[in-house]
Amino acid sequence: MIPTNYNINFIFFLTLLITTSSSSSTTSSSEIISRFQEYLRINTAQPNPNYYEAVDFILKQANSLSLESQVIEFVENKPLILLKWPGQNPNLRSILLNSHTDVVPVESHKWIYHPFDAQIDSHGNIFARGSQDMKCVGMQYLEAIRKLKDSDEEIGGRDGAEKLAESDVFKQMNVAFVLDEGRPSSDDKYQVFYAERSPMWLVIKATGAPGHGAKLYDNSATENLWKSIEIIKQYRATQFDLLKAGLKTPGEVVSVNVVFLKAGIETPAGFVRNMQPSEATAGIDIRVPPTIDQEAFEKRIAEEWAPASRNMTFEFKEKFSVLDKFGKPALTVANSSNLWWILQQGIPALGFSPIANTPSLAHDHNEFLNQGEYLKGVEIYSSIIKAYASNSGNGTTEVTKDEL
Repeated sequence: MIPTNYNINFIFFLTLLITTSSSSSTTSSSEIISRFQEYLRINTAQPNPNYYEAVDFILKQANSLSLESQVIEFVENKPLILLKWPGQNPNLRSILLNSHTDVVPVESHKWIYHPFDAQIDSHGNIFARGSQDMKCVGMQYLEAIRKLKDSDEEIGGRDGAEKLAESDVFKQMNVAFVLDEGRPSSDDKYQVFYAERSPMWLVIKATGAPGHGAKLYDNSATENLWKSIEIIKQYRATQFDLLKAGLKTPGEVVSVNVVFLKAGIETPAGFVRNMQPSEATAGIDIRVPPTIDQEAFEKRIAEEWAPASRNMTFEFKEKFSVLDKFGKPALTVANSSNLWWILQQGIPALGFSPIANTPSLAHDHNEFLNQGEYLKGVEIYSSIIKAYASNSGNGTTEVTKDEL
């Protein structure tokens, strides 16, 4: 038996946070895949995710593994589930495995298979929303625990993660480091992420005098918005060029994407086609790396992207700081003296999803994960959990790094 010295807390991040588990009897690969399909078939798509069906499923899995469970609602109707596997030494710090159960919306008619049927094709690909992002990771945590228990070895959104991190519950968890989701790799090399780009969800609005659709005049709302979008496109192109040239990785550039445009005068019969509107709006998804000067970037937005001189205004619907609570860039330094440190609480963290040889289809149509890749990921998480939960408390582990 391998002694369990660390406590392991499993948290599933819904938009909130959750934790899960699975059953404790020896099971076949087909049973592992069947449980994954069952989870994928629960429709947790925003904006109306079926949280409580997912909660029931997760608690059922936790009970079958004899994991301690706790359901918390810091925000009404947004449950957060904590699962805990206590270690032999409760005085040592815990390992936190984080995952979320909600998924992005779907356009079902654009999928090969229904996005919540979890259909398996002839190649063994499981098609479902959440198969990559990130119901796979949550269930792989649980199946890894099942595997470790079966072999008789002893050894976790703002309305959820942020409130948990600020709570007394989180302090009592005494977390040493966090393992969170990563993203698929298109080749056979797995990717590990030591920092997270911070969202800055921006809405810019242009105003101008309304007028006849046949009239040409300066400073209309749509003209002012077009000028801003052209400037934004130029900035986006400079970032994309750095990425395409291999000078920066995806996590080092600022991503800027227009996600919605809104203008026009709407009536029950549709949009008025002979009148220029007095307002035009664009929504922009911006993700900034922790190395960026966020104040200087916001100044660019105010002066170039949405200047008041062009009848423009802007607001952030969400904005997260790139700094931790100590005022330092929120990233994990990967060296021998400090393997992990991130999050706003300054707690070490890494992002990792054991998905290789797979196109990244998170938020895309026909999202899928091959069942062989999924099963391999369970084995990988088993090794990771076994290695990191076997610290004897004196700085040494009772498992070699070859386990990883």
